[in-house]
Amino acid sequence: MKRKIGVAVIGLGPASLPHSKSLIDLSERVDVRWAVSRTAGRATAFAGQFAFPVTTDLDAVLADPTVEAVIVLTPPSSHLDVSARCLAAGKHVLVEKPLELTSERGQRLVDAARQAGKVFGVVLQHRFRPASVRLKAAIDGGELGTIEAAFLSVPWWRPQAYYDEPGRGTLARDGGGVLLTQAIHSLDLFRSLVGISRVVAAQVRTTALHRMETEDYVSALLEIGNGAPATLVTTTAAYPGHPERIEIIGTKGFAALIGGRLHLAFLDGRNEVVEAEGSTGSGANIMDFPHDAHRAVIADFLDAIEQDRDPVVTGEEALASQRLVDDILGNARQTGR
Repeated sequence: MKRKIGVAVIGLGPASLPHSKSLIDLSERVDVRWAVSRTAGRATAFAGQFAFPVTTDLDAVLADPTVEAVIVLTPPSSHLDVSARCLAAGKHVLVEKPLELTSERGQRLVDAARQAGKVFGVVLQHRFRPASVRLKAAIDGGELGTIEAAFLSVPWWRPQAYYDEPGRGTLARDGGGVLLTQAIHSLDLFRSLVGISRVVAAQVRTTALHRMETEDYVSALLEIGNGAPATLVTTTAAYPGHPERIEIIGTKGFAALIGGRLHLAFLDGRNEVVEAEGSTGSGANIMDFPHDAHRAVIADFLDAIEQDRDPVVTGEEALASQRLVDDILGNARQTGR
């Protein structure tokens, strides 16, 4: 039996639900020493759901030698400060998406992790879905041939009540709108599959369906790594919310990844389907998805600690996806769209 790794969870908002369920599933590998919130009320509410020790004293947690790793689930605006404190205390860090409010702050966090010499990963769990893993293998193995075109669509829905919560959809708390906060998972997966070499054109707006500071609709024309065209459309104004979709046209076949379900259709007549594991959180209930992929992210993080290697989604990988967000939004600003 492997030794258990002492873990602390920092931040007990909605994101703590799939992580906590995952840690329970991984109880043979982890010992959850603490669950931390800066507010006593949230800590008490969390303790009513999960049998983890709770505290509001982060300093005490970071001083605890039995805590080897932390999972940071605080708002994006605090990721650099909280994670840097954890790294300085000698802890390995897994941080929720997005990496930080800005790419500049994200770069500082990545640099801090490398300088500390600790394992540092980012929660971009769509890469770990079975269908995503199979699609990447098909692309990397040449099963689809040369990619001739690709398409990403994220037609999600968030009600106004979601954005009425303090800080939601603001630059100060979230760093951005649909592209950085909701679509980042699909955008990161898309980039990891096909690569993005250039943003050709982009359009960004806030629709009349929402009152918010940042955008709820983005479309873009892109070039993928081999120069082929790609199209992106993301929104949180598509009521009642629909599964995200990645489509890839290859010289040997076609791939459609819809939510967590993959259909591969090859020109030689073969077909393959990888079924979805559940919903994707595309509608008003933002936590309406299974925690399987989160469990896989945490398992990979634990493996990385034990094997002294990088996790699948490193800080550099997350930063590359965040810089793509910058490029898309920057293109729209430059052209006034």
